[in-house]
Amino acid sequence: MSQHFSGTGVAIVTPFHTDGNIDFKSLTNLVDFQINNGVNYLVVMGTTGESATLNKDEKKAVIDHIIKVNNKRVPLVIGIGGNNTSEVVEGIKSFHAYDKIAGILSVAPYYNKPSQEGLYQHYKMIADACPVPVILYNVPGRSSVNISAETTLRLANDIENIVAVKEASGNIEQIMNIIKNKPEGFSVISGDDALTFPMICLGADGVISVVANAFPKEFSNMVNYARQSKIDDAKTLHYKLIDIIQNLFTEGNPAGIKAILNINGLIENNFRLPMTGVSTNHYEKLKKLVQQIQ
Repeated sequence: MSQHFSGTGVAIVTPFHTDGNIDFKSLTNLVDFQINNGVNYLVVMGTTGESATLNKDEKKAVIDHIIKVNNKRVPLVIGIGGNNTSEVVEGIKSFHAYDKIAGILSVAPYYNKPSQEGLYQHYKMIADACPVPVILYNVPGRSSVNISAETTLRLANDIENIVAVKEASGNIEQIMNIIKNKPEGFSVISGDDALTFPMICLGADGVISVVANAFPKEFSNMVNYARQSKIDDAKTLHYKLIDIIQNLFTEGNPAGIKAILNINGLIENNFRLPMTGVSTNHYEKLKKLVQQIQ
């Protein structure tokens, strides 16, 4: 099952018009841009897709649109997560298109700071309800709780359809612990663009990327080179992109990546509150960095 989740996945953004409505034309172009430039799978309605600001009907419309545009070209992963376990389970049970997707990505519960046992039971309940593979998403910078290596490994060993973890803790020691001790077939996926190259060198299987929205070819090539142990080639691309990556999240996500997509003429630079765009100064800084890459 986890074979779908190696290489480069992209946490795709949701483009909006100035009036706040979803820009489906730009979304079509963005999906084609990713696939035509070599990404391995798409992650839809993750946090980078501003899923927290879309209602249920809008989420369904985005998912259905991407399923149609993708036309089975690459696997799709759908973000279904939250801090109310029963509500997440209900969302999983009511999802309408399991025959069209490869798995779900479920973020760790945010705000309520559950114990490690609470995290285990939360994901166990999700996995028991889910007919497709589940990817854990550990992002303590957003969720305020870290899924420990011990809890990740316990879930990986105990529950068959928990097949991967997107690790965005930034804790290399923890990540190495998971990679060293994980069961066969369980994937470790980078959730941090800046750490993807070193994580793959340590044994990670790939990435779910933000920067690849704008640079799918370059970032996919870097990931592929690293996975093929072509270290010098991978390192060259890693350092080509590192300044962009390090400035991508300065004023929030997806503000930085949407600014770059706008600079490249792919989408309008619009958001739904409480998200706003980057400052004028940071936009100009990103523009200069984009010009250096091009």
